[in-house]
Amino acid sequence: MTHDRLSVLNALQHQGVAPVFYHSDPETCLEVIRACYRGGVRAIEFTNRGDFACDLFGDLAKELQRTDPDIIMGIGSVIDAGTASLFLNRGARFVVSPCLVPDVARVCNRRMTAYFPGCGSVRDIGEAHELGVEIVKLFPGASVGGPDFVKAVLGPMPWTKIMPTGGVDPDEASIAKWFGAGIVAAGMGSKLITDAAVRDKDWAGIEAQVRKTVEAIAAFRAK
Repeated sequence: MTHDRLSVLNALQHQGVAPVFYHSDPETCLEVIRACYRGGVRAIEFTNRGDFACDLFGDLAKELQRTDPDIIMGIGSVIDAGTASLFLNRGARFVVSPCLVPDVARVCNRRMTAYFPGCGSVRDIGEAHELGVEIVKLFPGASVGGPDFVKAVLGPMPWTKIMPTGGVDPDEASIAKWFGAGIVAAGMGSKLITDAAVRDKDWAGIEAQVRKTVEAIAAFRAK
């Protein structure tokens, strides 16, 4: 199954939450990713952490393309164009950065791949738009102004699509606050996929937490 830029953007906005995850053990990674998928999430951000993360990602992407072709694997924590290219060549369907890196945007645009750069100011967001970015990653979400910042940006720039990471919790109150401010999706890491659940191999628990979060976002949007 091909996952072009448009289908990736649509999937991410539809599910509303992007699980952010890394583990060095491939079997653990596959269990977590499949649990997220069963919970209602197709697009998942695997983070570029640790040695050989690129090789690990390639192995995971290859296996999932064979067994679960509907899953969309993206790579996070990318801060240079060379690293972006390595992961694109290993099947990454979207690229996420903690900061705005114009060279990464250009590499992704050449491959018609979605890029979500970390932005912490209106200037960052404007530059991201100029580089063809559809959805900006507000990072670190709570530290750069939280939901109030989102509302303030959308006033003069209502076309902006914002996905915060950092500060969005998988509970109804946090979801209402952030999505009420106008975000289109949120990245969630250890609060969604807890260290305890991974340690205890509680794949059903991870699936349940992801499903609960997806349903809470859908319920808020339906109001």
